[in-house]
Amino acid sequence: MVLSTMLGFKDLFRPVRRAGSAPATPLDAQDDADARALDAITIPCPDPTEEERIRDAHQARGQFLARQEKWHRLSREMAVADLTRSITPAAMPVADLLCFGARADVVAAVEHAFMEGSPPRSAPLTEGIDALERMIASAPSDPYRAITVAQAHMDIGWAWRRSPGKRCGPPRNPPAFYTHFERARAILTPFAHLSDSSPLFHTTWCMLNAQSVSPPSRLARDYETLIDLNPLNPASMRALGTYLSPRWYGSHQDVEIQARRTAARTQNAWGAAGYAWVMFDTLADDPVACANLDVAFFIEGLEDILTRQTDQHTANLVAAYCARTIGAKRTGDPKADAVRTQITDCAHWIVRKHLKEVHAMVWAHAAHGFDNAMRVRSSRWFAAKGRQTALRTLAGLFRHDIARGQRITFTTDGPVVAEYRST
Repeated sequence: MVLSTMLGFKDLFRPVRRAGSAPATPLDAQDDADARALDAITIPCPDPTEEERIRDAHQARGQFLARQEKWHRLSREMAVADLTRSITPAAMPVADLLCFGARADVVAAVEHAFMEGSPPRSAPLTEGIDALERMIASAPSDPYRAITVAQAHMDIGWAWRRSPGKRCGPPRNPPAFYTHFERARAILTPFAHLSDSSPLFHTTWCMLNAQSVSPPSRLARDYETLIDLNPLNPASMRALGTYLSPRWYGSHQDVEIQARRTAARTQNAWGAAGYAWVMFDTLADDPVACANLDVAFFIEGLEDILTRQTDQHTANLVAAYCARTIGAKRTGDPKADAVRTQITDCAHWIVRKHLKEVHAMVWAHAAHGFDNAMRVRSSRWFAAKGRQTALRTLAGLFRHDIARGQRITFTTDGPVVAEYRST
């Protein structure tokens, strides 16, 4: 059932129960002015969003076909989506979603075993992947089955990698991490010829090579090829910037050079947005990257992202990134913080020109720096926090209008400011 609500102050603070905890209590009203400010914002908050529905449908399709062991049909559907570059409205490749759904049960079982720390000796950590290994052994010439199993091995390797608690940076231990990645390489190698035609294969190949302490030049070449295969997918550009950052294998100079090269190569599709996409995640917690950023070029890139990618998922992503991921942090470095302020200020025009609804999960993830390794125990609670973050941010952006007694109502044409009379 699809729910679509108009998000206002009373909806925001409806008690939400976090799994395994006592009921949340309403926020203490710090003052009446704060409450009135929040109550002055009315905005649609679809749950799920259109993008979430579409992604969930493709993932469910992959999961269903895998559960029914209809691997031939699944491979055919993945191949069609891959070779036609089929994407969701927010530019997520459909082939990736089908592949994710196909391995979801196997990977989830392993991740669940690690949820509370080291799994017990009796935990069935290998049963699922062993079944997938038998499946590809029965069809050794099927590249899409091979890609699915290779990605499952890498996901399981990451589950082992994250189990001690270290969630970022190059992989160091445990041996199981390398064992699964080596097996993934062995599975993929016979299909290396697909690297120049299949975005899904090359995505998997890049994911594999990015964990092998590759030199920055090799990583850059890998991701250049991937971006050229499917320039409409911004995830590849964001991954390039992440892996070339000093936290991984590169340097600030490597990221800057590749951001400019990417912008030049993808200009027809994205304008200046290639620069922004490559720098996007690198800036989140790196004051040196912020201090040395070409701010005008980056902001031009944000404008081009929103001009070319007009869906509400992307509008929420960029608005939340500017207002929360960048805006909520200060480094103490005057030059870096001046850059962060300029990026944060972009939230004003982004919201006014492009935002029509709130996507709660996007705001929740933005508040945590888009940490893909973060484990969310209660999606309902996490979404409620995202709605809270979004509404407070919007109240802040429209604080001058609200102070003049105005109500802000978001419509399909954007925000409308009108006189507000409290009842």
